[in-house]
Amino acid sequence: MVARVEQEEIRLSDVQAAIGELPPELRGAPGPMLFPLVLDQLIAQKALVAAARAQGLDKDAAVQAAIRRAEEEQLQQALLRREIAPALTEEALRARYHKEIAGKPGEEEVHARHILTATEAEARAALAEVRKPNADFAAVAKQRSTGPGTQQGGDLGFFKKSDMVPEFAEAAFGLKAGEISREPVKSPFGWHVIKVEARRMAPAPSFEESAESLRQAAFEEAVNAAVEEVQAKAKIERFNMDGSPRASTPAPSLLDGAAPPAGQPRR
Repeated sequence: MVARVEQEEIRLSDVQAAIGELPPELRGAPGPMLFPLVLDQLIAQKALVAAARAQGLDKDAAVQAAIRRAEEEQLQQALLRREIAPALTEEALRARYHKEIAGKPGEEEVHARHILTATEAEARAALAEVRKPNADFAAVAKQRSTGPGTQQGGDLGFFKKSDMVPEFAEAAFGLKAGEISREPVKSPFGWHVIKVEARRMAPAPSFEESAESLRQAAFEEAVNAAVEEVQAKAKIERFNMDGSPRASTPAPSLLDGAAPPAGQPRR
């Protein structure tokens, strides 16, 4: 025991648990500095609770309803964490990776250069220049472009369609290797003249690169499956607003707004 407030004990394990709930940047503070701060916070909390009980607030109907809701939420989350845990182990996620991703072709990518200008007239002037015989697109980009990669001759490297704004992506992926856009392309950033240098199919992402998306998909599936299974076994009756019985309809999903537990996949 490290403190007592109105006969309510605060133990070392309580302090350690409270420290464990702090943000990572605070948990890393030196123990001798962190311990008294957290203990003071727990003492203040216990004192407030004791004062509320002394004033009879624990008997207040609204407070009791809020406590019930909090208890129900914690029970829901505890059950879901236990039910979905097997789907989020590293072994389960690796099995999903080998089934859905490994060995399959990745997304198509293009390697492109561009010249970005503020006006359509400037873009058309740049387009006319790069279409001249033996014109050097990279050299023109260095002179005329105001966008990313200007010093590299407008080089954007390889990218996927989803990496770019729709207007730019549609134009770039509509070109063959070596082609230059026939017209300037307008995007939220300005006017582009685009040249595609090469196209390729990207390799399948590694497990490490896919882990977060795999985890999210597994989490969503596991939560939905757990909710459906629990509801299927429960005796559920639905009523209209006047209290009369009505036909059963699907309940809202507990997945709404949810996110997978933090941390890396573990066995």
